Amino acid sequence: MKIDIHTHILPKNWPNLKEKYGYGGWIHLDHHKVGCARMMKDEKFFREVQENLWNPDVRLNECGVHDVNIQVLSTVPVMFSYWAKADHALDLSKLLNDHISTVVGEFPTKFVGLGTIPLQDTEKAVGELERCKALKLAGVQIGTNVNGKNLNEDELFPVFEAASELGMSVFVHPWDMMGEQDMKQYWLPWLVGMPAETSRAICSMIFGGVFENLPNLRVAFAHGGGAFPFTSGRVQHGFHMRPDLCAVDNETSPSEYLGKFWVDSLVHDSHAMDLLIKIVGADKIALGTDYPFPLGELEPGKLIEASGLMDQIQNKFLYRNALNWLDLEKGQFS
Repeated sequence: MKIDIHTHILPKNWPNLKEKYGYGGWIHLDHHKVGCARMMKDEKFFREVQENLWNPDVRLNECGVHDVNIQVLSTVPVMFSYWAKADHALDLSKLLNDHISTVVGEFPTKFVGLGTIPLQDTEKAVGELERCKALKLAGVQIGTNVNGKNLNEDELFPVFEAASELGMSVFVHPWDMMGEQDMKQYWLPWLVGMPAETSRAICSMIFGGVFENLPNLRVAFAHGGGAFPFTSGRVQHGFHMRPDLCAVDNETSPSEYLGKFWVDSLVHDSHAMDLLIKIVGADKIALGTDYPFPLGELEPGKLIEASGLMDQIQNKFLYRNALNWLDLEKGQFS
């Protein structure tokens, strides 16, 4: 069995948000030819996408090719829209969440859904989180920062608290990368900025006491935890050497949280996978591909299956750890 916890989906169409809300900055799809579209931010080109981003039948066919049994669906992070007016971001969140819920409802043994919530407004975010629960989504996907604010900010804690109480999983995905304006060449925001963003989120949640105060919160981080697993020794050393800077909100050692959160398997390299297993442990790595985008793993599970690990460990990576993170049972998909 294979469960891919990191896949993205969009509706094929949605209203012109610039016209609807009266200001720009929104994403729309330009279906310039059959089976292909341009993601546009106002009139600026953002990304070329294919039909597998919005067509569940195409997704299922491609899942069949690679023996993926279940995809966990989440929106494309650029749609978070934390920069927008909260009412408008909530409205868009509802549109995206209703769409994912509909797809999951149509194919309940093939897809699991994660919602999106307007984190720029705590009350609205918690309200939409509760609605996601009512829609039978398994959790939510959030960004690594909210308009430059880290995930340990006091105003965000009620959202994590609600997720813990509701039993909703949280998937943290990099977006709005710090320093992006200074890294315009060579795709550096995606190659350098994204791993740094995810490490920023993990460190913020550790040092800020989010994991300490909410031990039952189930959080997974994209891209193998980004840069964090490979700088965790530096983080630990810094905590011991400068507690006056690092331990101001949480006195528990960062190493205590290794094995307490999940990461996906998207590290692209067997040596990185070996280290990831040593750092976060074999119980906290779950298959994730970033489908359907080219920076993802194009053959889901190939790195895991080529790792030479015992079948029992491979099965943890391929599906068991995902079920634990989502708090789901294998029998629900038979």
